[in-house]
Amino acid sequence: MDRTVDARGLACPQPVIRAKEAMKDMTEGILTILVDNEIAVQNVMKLGNYSGVNPSSAKLSEKEYQILFYMEKGAESVQKNTLEECEPDSRKKGLVAVLSSDQMGTGSEELGRILMKGFVYALTQLEELPETILLYNGGARLSTEGSASLEDLKTLEAQGVEILTCGTCLNFYELTEKLSVGTVTNMYEIAEKMAGARLVIRP
Repeated sequence: MDRTVDARGLACPQPVIRAKEAMKDMTEGILTILVDNEIAVQNVMKLGNYSGVNPSSAKLSEKEYQILFYMEKGAESVQKNTLEECEPDSRKKGLVAVLSSDQMGTGSEELGRILMKGFVYALTQLEELPETILLYNGGARLSTEGSASLEDLKTLEAQGVEILTCGTCLNFYELTEKLSVGTVTNMYEIAEKMAGARLVIRP
């Protein structure tokens, strides 16, 4: 049976949570999710891609977007298995790096940025790479155009490291259009990644 979730007007991460809850009760049919901004579209589409429900999206009006999930039994488990099989051996399962600032430590801002650049580079040299890197608040600047750490983050992504940047943070700093590596995420997924981590490292 088809179903519609109206998530317009809901702040991050509510659209993703509502969509995820609706998916639990559906084994077939089309799940329609309505949202009112592009960041929400990206976050819900990401959930759909990860769950293997062949999502599609369309802009209905200036502040109305529609995402369709084509529900089918077994789709989610197949997608998850595929992702697990494709994980590079260089990543350490359960290791999550959290970058909440574009500076490392307190004191000199200039030194803090130099240290953070060195830290991100050091991540590329680890024998076992992080499985995921989460960027939020000031850390969102690191994955955007002009960042001194951009090439190092791209190197990590090329080796299979998942780079996730908070969409609300990109919006706040007006950097949404300048994201240059990885994908947009939401606070629900950030909390989920951190809660499921075996080890979280913070500079």
